[in-house]
Amino acid sequence: MEQLSGQDASFVYMETRTTPMHIGSCAIYDPSTAPGGFVRFKDILRFIESRLDSARAFRQRLVRAPLDVDHPYWIEDPEFDLEYHVRHFALPKPGDWRQLCILTSRLHARPLDMEKPLWEFNVVEGLDNIDGIPKGSFAVISKVHHAAIDGMSGVEMAAAVHDLTPDIPDRPASKPWKPENMPNVAELLARSYVNNITQPLRVVETIGRTLPGIARLGREISKGEISLKGARTAPKTLLNAKVSPHRVFDAAMFPLKDIRAIKDTVPGATVNDAILSIVGGGLRKYLKSRGDLPKSTMNAMAPISVRSEGEKKAMGNQVSAMVVALGTHIEDPVARLEFVHEQAQNSKAMTNAIGARTLADYNKLMPAGISGIAARLYTRMGVANAHSPAFNCVVTNIPGSPIPLYFAGAEMVATYSLGPVFDGMGLINAVYSYRGTIGISFTSDRDMMPDPENYAAAMQETFEELKKATLGTTSKKTGAKPKAKPATKSKAKTKPKAAAKTKPRKAAAKKKAPARKKAS
Repeated sequence: MEQLSGQDASFVYMETRTTPMHIGSCAIYDPSTAPGGFVRFKDILRFIESRLDSARAFRQRLVRAPLDVDHPYWIEDPEFDLEYHVRHFALPKPGDWRQLCILTSRLHARPLDMEKPLWEFNVVEGLDNIDGIPKGSFAVISKVHHAAIDGMSGVEMAAAVHDLTPDIPDRPASKPWKPENMPNVAELLARSYVNNITQPLRVVETIGRTLPGIARLGREISKGEISLKGARTAPKTLLNAKVSPHRVFDAAMFPLKDIRAIKDTVPGATVNDAILSIVGGGLRKYLKSRGDLPKSTMNAMAPISVRSEGEKKAMGNQVSAMVVALGTHIEDPVARLEFVHEQAQNSKAMTNAIGARTLADYNKLMPAGISGIAARLYTRMGVANAHSPAFNCVVTNIPGSPIPLYFAGAEMVATYSLGPVFDGMGLINAVYSYRGTIGISFTSDRDMMPDPENYAAAMQETFEELKKATLGTTSKKTGAKPKAKPATKSKAKTKPKAAAKTKPRKAAAKKKAPARKKAS
């Protein structure tokens, strides 16, 4: 038995029918590289079964204390059934991008069974009409509860079911797996009693680590090295209200080479700054088309991993966060990038002054019973509608592989990430890089964003404007792009093609690269 941290447990307490707290991905694979040139569903089952010992989350389930008087525990599930967690679907013809987005949204909207290991792999066949994707490809839409993994440990879990070559190497189990017996009520209450007695000691320890950071922050503010200007709540938008049980998903893809070239035009700027400015520009265009663009800048919460080298394979979350302004009030793309960079630098300095790990430890201070009650009351009483949000959306950056990955011998040709939304925060943008391409895939509430293709198109248009303003070039138009339009007139359409790569104007000669499919 291993107890969840306060941060991990908070995701369990936030779980409701309308706010399932899992993260996920939609990865697309070309089976032509697999042995024999095809992959059967039973091959996938056998492949995953051989990798179960590579990630602890696969066979561990939650056990909750009576009345949530203490944080839950992980145990090795004595009733583990692989075929419950790996499911099989097929898209009807024509098998296009829009159909895949709709199925992904529906699967992501369904809560996981909290009495089983908290993950699912949904294998989807019939992807026959997606630009840039080989006909006959299949997708794996995964779901893993946020209590079990964060973005970084999710990468470790993904590594368990991927290889670097299409050959499927044997991975012998390090030790035999043994299920555990379910603990009884008396045992759980005894553990809760001990933990609640020691709770005040943890509070004192965390506060003691915080005081030097607060003093350091005060000194840096007085010296003018950190500014509190703009440190205010975010403006309320249509994305910041009580969420429904329904979700939408879409994405936009960009050449990583172009993003790096763009950020180099602003001294000190990072790839993250460029991505944040694209998100800001996309939100500006989208909300303006909906008549809901606020006058002040919108803010994003950006998770920060505090996972140490020795914690890479540990379950759960090791994250802190900072809030960054997105510059949605600025029309000029270069001015927006400069503003985002400046604000990001200031936010990083504030977080570093106190310490990201110390901030993450504050999740451990609230007693389990109070945490659970507070989370449930916040949702059931609709508190999100009664106050200004601390941030408008989430932008989370997950590092990906620069080289091809293979699942059961099938080559991964594209991958996109999904995340949870909750009351007061109805949009999460997941940034993921893979083989020279960087994508912004997003999850939102269907009532808040009934036209996700318009937001995806708005980010693509923002990228083109930023590229032209900084590099003097635009990407080759490879297909008609949907323009943002009122949500009431939104129609489903096939995903537009992704921008092709071009070189900055200073290059001796321009070379056109083949068009690549846009982030699905």
